[in-house]
Amino acid sequence: MRRRVVVTGLGAITPLGLDVKETWDSMLAGRSGVGPITRFDAVEIGVTTTIAAEVKGFDPELRIDKKDLRKMDLFIPFGIFAALEAFEQSGLVINDANAERVAVVVGAGLGGLPYIEKYAAVLREKGPRKVTPFFIPMTIANLAAGHISIITGAKGPNSCVVTACATGTHSIGTAYRMIQYGDADAAIAGGTEATITPLAFAGFNSMKALSTRNDEPERASRPFDKGRDGFVMGEGAGVIILEELEFARARGAEILAEIVGFGMSGDANHITAPAEGGAGAIQCMKVALNDARINPEDVSYINAHGTSTYYNDMYETMAIKGLFGETAYKIPISSTKSMTGHLLGAAGGVEAVAAIKTVMEDKLPPTINYEEPDPECDLDYVPNTARDTVVDVALSNTYGFGGTNASLVFRKFVP
Repeated sequence: MRRRVVVTGLGAITPLGLDVKETWDSMLAGRSGVGPITRFDAVEIGVTTTIAAEVKGFDPELRIDKKDLRKMDLFIPFGIFAALEAFEQSGLVINDANAERVAVVVGAGLGGLPYIEKYAAVLREKGPRKVTPFFIPMTIANLAAGHISIITGAKGPNSCVVTACATGTHSIGTAYRMIQYGDADAAIAGGTEATITPLAFAGFNSMKALSTRNDEPERASRPFDKGRDGFVMGEGAGVIILEELEFARARGAEILAEIVGFGMSGDANHITAPAEGGAGAIQCMKVALNDARINPEDVSYINAHGTSTYYNDMYETMAIKGLFGETAYKIPISSTKSMTGHLLGAAGGVEAVAAIKTVMEDKLPPTINYEEPDPECDLDYVPNTARDTVVDVALSNTYGFGGTNASLVFRKFVP
C-alpha cells in the first residue's frame, strides 16, 4: 500500500524575489526578472546574448558564515536558503528520534560552473598549487544536498538528481516515492542552479538556444508567442518539504497541498530536441495522471515547461492536445518562465512551488509577453494577466536535454 504524501513547506530564491512571497506576488503581478547581464561583461566577451534573469540583492552571509561560503559555489547557498525557508515554514523539528527518517533530495543541472571556469583559468595561469583544496566540494552537484543535510541534521536518504532541466521535478518525484514506499517519513526536495557564466552563454549561444532580444530584455522570454526566439537564462532555487500524511498530522503540521502523481519518460529521440509531436511528454503526463488516479478532464491547471523556444512550445502544445483532446482547450496553461527565465536545474522546483500556490490560493500566474498568437500554439496560456479560478488539481511539466521528461500532480488536500 502506498502512503499519502503532503506538502508542508515551500522555499524559493528567484529572479523575482528572495523568498516565496516576493516571487509569487511578482508572478501574479506579471513582472519580468530579466535584464542586462551584470555578472560579467557580455559585450566584451562577444557572446550574442547579453541578457539574463539574475537573482538580485542576494546576501548569503545572512544565513551562512563567510568562512563556509568560501567552500561553496553560488548554487549551494541558493539551495540552502530555499531549503531553510521551506523547512522553517513546515515547522519540522529534526531530532534523534526522526533524523534517520528525513531525506534530502536536491539536485543541480550543471553544478558549480562558475568556479569550474575560475579555477580552470587559475590552473592555466598559475599552476596546480594555486587551485583551492575546496575546489571539488564547492562545485560537485550533490553538495547542495550535502550542506542542507549537515545544517538541518537530516540523516535519511541523501541524494542528488541530475537530469538537466528536469532536475527539480525528478528530485521532488524521487522524494515522493521514498516517502510513499517507506524509505523516509519526510523529505527536503527540489533543485538549485547558478550558471550565468561566459562559458554557459557561449555554449547556449552556439546552439542558438538563447533569445537575442537584447534591446528589450523584459520582453525577451515569450513562451507560446509567435515571435519567440529562444529561452532566457535564469538562476535560483526551489525547494519543498514533503511528509507522510500521518507523520505530518501527528505533529500538527499545516498541510498546504497533497502530491498525488509523478511521471517520467524518455524521448529516445535527440540530444537536445524534443520528440516530434511531443510523444515523450504525452507519455510522461499520462503516467503522472495514472499514478494520481486522476482523469485528464479533472486537471484544473497546467504549469507548462514553456521555454520560449520554437520546438519546445509547439511540441508541448501538441502533447497537451494529444493527451487531453478537446479538453485541452478548456484547461488554463501558463509558463512562469516568461517571468523567471529558464532556471535549468532549479526550474522544476520553482515551478512546483508555483503550482502548489495555485492550488492553495486559486490564482493563476500569467504567461507574460504573449502578444502575437502562434497558429501552432492555440491553447489558453493565461495571457499577460493573472486569473482567479478554482484549482483542485495542478499538473507541472519539465523536460530536459537528452529527452528526459518529468511531471508532477498536486491537488487540494482532502482529509
